[in-house]
Amino acid sequence: MNTRALGAYGEELACRYLEKNGCEIAARNFHASRAAELDIVAKEKNLLLFVEVKTRFSPAAGSGREAVTIAKQRHIRYAAQYYMMRNRLTDIPCRFDVLEISLWGDAPEIVWLKNAF
Repeated sequence: MNTRALGAYGEELACRYLEKNGCEIAARNFHASRAAELDIVAKEKNLLLFVEVKTRFSPAAGSGREAVTIAKQRHIRYAAQYYMMRNRLTDIPCRFDVLEISLWGDAPEIVWLKNAF
């Protein structure tokens, strides 16, 4: 499985997981620029969630949270501001989460890091 397919599979699992946990998916793969993309935008009650999904096929790849560097966080914040401005959502509270998806073992394991940065 190539990295693009792995990412798409992980994002599909993440959307199902978020919906199962009471979230409504508002957008997927929202691009604010070439470098700034939001994997998932979701709504949880009166909160807007910007969710970065990190899927790992092997523990050798490291944890998903390690891959969300300061530079990556900056790109996500920029894309989130653009999304909120474009959709006139400037007065709604938001949160930045990371979903780590591990695909080794018998079944996918998902860890939801709320308010990750």
